Parts: sequence; structure tokens; C-alpha cells
Amino acid sequence: MAQRIFTLTIYLFRSLLYSLPGLLYILATLVLWRVLFDPTQGTPELSYYTLVIGLFGAGVTFLVTLSVAGRAYRAANYPLLARLPSRVEHLTAVLGASLLFAVLLQLLLALLALFRGPSLATVQALEIPPLWLAVDILAAVLALHASDLVTTGWSRVFLYSLLALFLFGRSLEGGPTSWAAQRAMAAAGWFLGHNLLGFSDLFMGIGRWLSSAGNSVVDQLFGLPFWPFEAMTDAIRSGAFTSAQALAPAILLLYAAVLFILAADLFASKDLFLTE
Repeated sequence: MAQRIFTLTIYLFRSLLYSLPGLLYILATLVLWRVLFDPTQGTPELSYYTLVIGLFGAGVTFLVTLSVAGRAYRAANYPLLARLPSRVEHLTAVLGASLLFAVLLQLLLALLALFRGPSLATVQALEIPPLWLAVDILAAVLALHASDLVTTGWSRVFLYSLLALFLFGRSLEGGPTSWAAQRAMAAAGWFLGHNLLGFSDLFMGIGRWLSSAGNSVVDQLFGLPFWPFEAMTDAIRSGAFTSAQALAPAILLLYAAVLFILAADLFASKDLFLTE
């Protein structure tokens, strides 16, 4: 099984590398190096170096995975799919090829950025790549769910709608509890204006309860999925990880593992309509 996955991974990697999209990804990396890490400017801080390249890695991994998944879903690959004992091997190869290509681009940018860039100690050079890799793996798995290769019915709509819901709740000023309290108070005022005292008292009580809750379980629930990103960002800016922040990359890998299992289940049971 490992040999089949390795062979298919190299095949998909080479198919992207020697294609126009692969060339465009490489050129885009060089352009971004010139824009984000201009050698004629001052030496960037280590936190800037780590965060910018990490963000670049997540973005390019997402796009590369979509490209590789699109190639893997072509009808020309039907003989490969038919001969594999399990479709999961095909999906694993797509993930592996995407990560291999994207991580090489990220390392290319990281090495170029060291030219007149920050100086890295040996310990820092060993600590930073695992942080990038954890984010890259999660981005790749999310991209699989966005591709036609894995999507079944409305699966990607449900997943990304859930993410959008958490982002919306997170972005509300004062948190979702504060926003809901304001809406409840406004509803109470509307009912009071229409002499519906029972409903007015009900919504008034709800609004007061939400206001007194403050940083409640609801606020924490909306922020929970994004805690690993915040923890890693804060640790990179401060220059050191606390014992809790050190768990953030592992939590991202846990997210990725759960989503990959879901993707494998969707791909293994779906009806394939391969593209030409």
C-alpha cells in the first residue's frame, strides 16, 4: 500500500510541476518574496518572518491542493482508481502530492527571505517549520473538502457555512452574547411599544441574562475553533510558548485528522463523475 501511495504521489506531483499552473505557483512565490521581503529594505523581525511565511504556506497549500485534486479527478486517472484496492489510497496520494509541492514552495520563500533577512539560531530553525507544517496540513484537508474530488451533495456547503457561522460570531463587536443581548432588548422595546407586555418582559429577561453573562460559554464556544491560531500567533510575537500554547499545533493536527477521516468517508462512498 505504501508503495502504491508513494508512486501515485510522485505522479501527481510531477504532473503539477511540469504544468502551467505549477510554473505560475513558482513565479508567484518569487514575486511575493520580492514584495514581502524586499532585500533593499531593512531586516524584518523574526515574528514577521514566521507569520508571513506561515500565512503564505496556508494560502498556497489550499490553492495547490485544489489544483492537484482537480487533476486527480480527471477521467484519464480512471485506470489508476479502478486498480487501487481502496479509494483512500488515491486521496492520500492527492494530499501527499499537494503538501510536497506547497511545502517546497514555502521552503523556497523561507530560504529566499533569509537573504538580508533575520538570523535564525539552530533551535529556532528547528522550531518554526513544525508550526508551518501543522497549518499547511489543515489547509490541505480543508481544500480537499472544497474540491469536486471529495464533495458529495451539499457537504462543502455545510462545512464552510459552519466555519462562516463561527467567523461571524467571532467578529461581532463585544461577542455573540453581547450582540444577542442587544437584539433581545430591541425586541422587548418593540413588544412594549405594541402593548404586548408578556413578550416584552420575556425578551427583557433574556436580554438582561445575556448581558450579565458577559464572557459566557456562548462566546467561548464561538472562539474555541480559532484558539490554536491565536495561541500560535501570540507565542510567535512574544518569542516563547507557554505550556498551553505548545499544544496548539497538535490541536490543528487533530482538526486535520478528523476532517481527513470525513473526507475519506465521503470519497469512498460517492459516485464518481470524472471530468475530461
